[in-house]
Amino acid sequence: MTDARGYARPNGEAPAGHTPGTPCWVSLMVHGLEATEEFYGALFGWEFRPGPRQLGPYVRALHDGCPVAGIGVLPPDRQLPVAWTPYFASDDVDLTADAVRSCGGTIGVGPLDAADAGRLAIGSDPSGAVFGIRQASARTGPAVTGVPGAPAWNELTTYDAAHVAKFYETVFGHEEHTDSPAADHVTLHLAGRPVAAVHGLGNALPRDRGPHWTTYFVVTDVDDAVDRVRDLGGQVLAPPHNSDHGRVAMVADPEDARFALLQPAQ
Repeated sequence: MTDARGYARPNGEAPAGHTPGTPCWVSLMVHGLEATEEFYGALFGWEFRPGPRQLGPYVRALHDGCPVAGIGVLPPDRQLPVAWTPYFASDDVDLTADAVRSCGGTIGVGPLDAADAGRLAIGSDPSGAVFGIRQASARTGPAVTGVPGAPAWNELTTYDAAHVAKFYETVFGHEEHTDSPAADHVTLHLAGRPVAAVHGLGNALPRDRGPHWTTYFVVTDVDDAVDRVRDLGGQVLAPPHNSDHGRVAMVADPEDARFALLQPAQ
């Protein structure tokens, strides 16, 4: 994990708006919506409200009354992985989708209008990692980040960080900051602030996963949160360990959607 400072305000308030190219939302598509609500409700204290009908069976997850994420149901006829997907803000989803295609990526869903959620599209970068694009409507409130129960950071694991980072730089206007050339680690910045990271593993990337984004959710005590994940039927993929940015663990929910837990350094 690279430096996530600056992604959310220190007091956890949602920023007034999202600069284009900034991660602005995360969503999860699952097979069993009710069981998934029970898992994340017990883990993070989320409550759920119905979301846009254009997205099919879909709910917004709320923390203290503020939106933090979305969860929908996978179409039964599509064999897609269950995974958390970050969305990047855009002033014009259609133009951004065109840029994705012209830079070697693909658009698999949309662009489409989703009521007060704005206009959305889901695509993949040239390596195959899935991400979303979101153009907020006038009624869309920004999601809360950086507080317990909310996302704080997104990191892409891929084959070649430097190569794939060029794609995001061109499409979203990110600036690359090479953290460790030897480790193939790049942080993506906007206006001098870190917004996401790209980590290249080369041939060490697990074939069963392929290139993928990982969302980090904040918790007050990562060791307790890991115990709750186990009790709720999830898996612990990497036990809690200390990093430069806090205590981190990698886990998966009962449908094998993988995500990270972060207890920020004091």
